[in-house]
Amino acid sequence: MISRIFIPVILMLVLPDIYFELHYLRYRKSYSGWRRLLWWMPSIIMLSYTIGLVSIHNFVPTDIRWLYVYLLLIGVLFVPKAVFALSSFLGWRHCVFHHTHKNWGNPVGGILSLITVLAFLYGLVIGPRTFKVRHLDIYLDHLPKAFDGYKIVHFSDAHVGTFNYSFDRYLRRDIDSIEAQHADLIVFTGDLQNLQPGELKMHENWYRELGHQKKSLMVSVMGNHDYSDYYRGTPAEMASRVRQMEKLQRSFGWKLLLNENEIIRRGKSSIYLAGGEYENSKTDTLNYVNRTKMYEGIPQGAFVIELQHNPIHWEQNIAPEKGRILPQLTLSGHTHGGQISIFGIRPTMLFYNEDYGLYEKNDKYIYVTSGIGGLVPFRLGSTPEIAVITLHCFKR
Repeated sequence: MISRIFIPVILMLVLPDIYFELHYLRYRKSYSGWRRLLWWMPSIIMLSYTIGLVSIHNFVPTDIRWLYVYLLLIGVLFVPKAVFALSSFLGWRHCVFHHTHKNWGNPVGGILSLITVLAFLYGLVIGPRTFKVRHLDIYLDHLPKAFDGYKIVHFSDAHVGTFNYSFDRYLRRDIDSIEAQHADLIVFTGDLQNLQPGELKMHENWYRELGHQKKSLMVSVMGNHDYSDYYRGTPAEMASRVRQMEKLQRSFGWKLLLNENEIIRRGKSSIYLAGGEYENSKTDTLNYVNRTKMYEGIPQGAFVIELQHNPIHWEQNIAPEKGRILPQLTLSGHTHGGQISIFGIRPTMLFYNEDYGLYEKNDKYIYVTSGIGGLVPFRLGSTPEIAVITLHCFKR
């Protein structure tokens, strides 16, 4: 994970200390020897751990708690220090350019650093513990009248390995909220695990509850993390972990769709639920979707709801109306709503046109949920959620 941003992290750890040493510390007579070593020691330790993170084969360490400590130190100490250093540097350049002596960047940097610390602590301590149930009414053409008022609970991106430590009571809360909706259909759109299926063992009875609701059908698809691609091993070991994940979901009573579809009947009417495997349009890895297989047996003109972890599939295939079968509604996750949303601006907007919420194009809808979890338990302005979607026949 850190390897993707290795250079920026290294610069953030080192440059502020260099700036402070050149502009302030070296002018102090007491700053020498062991005091200098003491000043640099935190950065040296963090640099060493950062290099260690990059050198491991897996996406993150097996014991993810050390990663949380690392990120806590980054957010509380090093990011605020970098913010202050940047502000002070800009203030210093302003002094040089305008021939003034007061560096306005120092007080401004102090305020911004404090805001950064508070925002990070909120995102780490409070944000992941928040939760909302989002209700949506969607009016659709060609929805059979028998399905008017059909209720779907959509949740995604559980990343249960994160919940296994001090967060498990929040996972219990989320499951209770799903069950309390008494929906006709419960769908999960991928990323049940972080790294490997063993994470599910601790609370597997909870997941089994969802698969044995009296009224609700429970259907799922796989996300990118569910293929254990971030937990390295031999091809045989990785394939075994994928089979184990599939077996576990089915043992919970979940209907796992792997490029398959399921017919749902109400009286003489029916709709189809199509579930695609993961699609990654950016690289050749983790591309498992097979649309031909997924839509096999679905008649032309049938009403179709598609489950697909990555919303990019809708943008590239369904919205532009490519193909024989065009699902009227697609449910996705993957983006976590950016995990950070400030005044509605999310980092995932840089990579996805449909990164969170309800979108429509050519009478085709997609809802992208922010999910209930994440590999890193951090949320700032992007609240974990389940979506309760009620379908209605379109009223002209």
